[in-house]
Amino acid sequence: MKDRKSHLDRIAQHLRKIPRSGIRDFFDIVSTRKDIISLGIGEPDFVTPWHIREAVKLSLDQGDTSYTSNLGLIELRHEIAKYVRHSFKTDYKPETEILITVGVSEALDLAIRAITEPGDELIYHEPCYVSYAPEILFAHGMPVPVMTSSKNDFRLTREMIEPKITKRTKAILLNFPTNPTGSILMRKDVEGIAKLAIERDLLVISDEIYSELTYSGGDRTSIASIPGMKERTIFLNGFSKSWAMTGFRIGFSCAPQELTEAMMKIHQYTMLCASIMAQKAAIEALVHGDDDVIQMKNEYERRRNFIHTSLNEMGLPCTLPRGAFYAFPYIGNYGLPSKEFALRLLEEKKVACVPGSAFGVSGEGFIRCSYATELEEIKEAMSRMASFVKGLGKKAGK
Repeated sequence: MKDRKSHLDRIAQHLRKIPRSGIRDFFDIVSTRKDIISLGIGEPDFVTPWHIREAVKLSLDQGDTSYTSNLGLIELRHEIAKYVRHSFKTDYKPETEILITVGVSEALDLAIRAITEPGDELIYHEPCYVSYAPEILFAHGMPVPVMTSSKNDFRLTREMIEPKITKRTKAILLNFPTNPTGSILMRKDVEGIAKLAIERDLLVISDEIYSELTYSGGDRTSIASIPGMKERTIFLNGFSKSWAMTGFRIGFSCAPQELTEAMMKIHQYTMLCASIMAQKAAIEALVHGDDDVIQMKNEYERRRNFIHTSLNEMGLPCTLPRGAFYAFPYIGNYGLPSKEFALRLLEEKKVACVPGSAFGVSGEGFIRCSYATELEEIKEAMSRMASFVKGLGKKAGK
């Protein structure tokens, strides 16, 4: 009789090599503590606007509890087409080029799986959201990171990408504004990357979930709007961040018909369709939610200004975030790895931030501080953090 295999032996080899999310590992610890001020979670602290919630109630009262088309409600796809045309200067056909997904996370997964053959290389930038490299590996592709730096505000340029391109390169993955740094691309950056993609015949997956949260003086040029790029771009967006609809799990992709069809096939056999109630809520958000987005963005910008000033004043150099709702201060001057810094800050001052190492190798030496929480909480957190940093300075003889 053969020895019985352990469950670990039965798990797919490529999955065994992928670590748990560094964010979730850290917040497993945070969840066991009380009286914590959390600057860690990447979720708006605003409740979904009332009229969007009311739209869901109405849809239920009307008996909207069925499946929808795999592509999603045609009414929602029409509204998305209007929104993308107005906000991103790009036209998509609602019938064939727009797919409604279960959050932008599913859209990203579909996009990567739809284009990736085993061994294909996908270039992305670090520090970055924790899902990018694992999702490339899930598709049996090869993640190829480009390290960005605070020296140029964590921007990405053609010159940084070009040396990474090989015969196996299939696509470039962009996320601007970026989680965790809050960085954006200037139009010249976008144009340079677009020109490179066209010259080297590469696809681009552009995750623009934070695009509405681009602050005063920031540029929000979408690469899909650059001439010649709509045909080779998979544009991703969603409702979680800008409309405070995280729990609705509703996102979308816009892409040429052939790419949309390929993504829909995977979606069809794995997810079928997004919730009809969430789709109805998304229609309401697009039709009547502009003022909500502006009000929330203005409040985030006010918080950003405070946290950016506070971090720099306490001796944690921080570039000005131009988008999203994260600050990414440098803590490397205090001689502690980012995870140890974050754990000690949590233990000694009851303030939760995410270690920069959770976002890739180039995130080491930084921590991520979310300002998607009330300003009074942020003020108290900054006071505690300043006290913590002062103590580290004394112990380090600074």
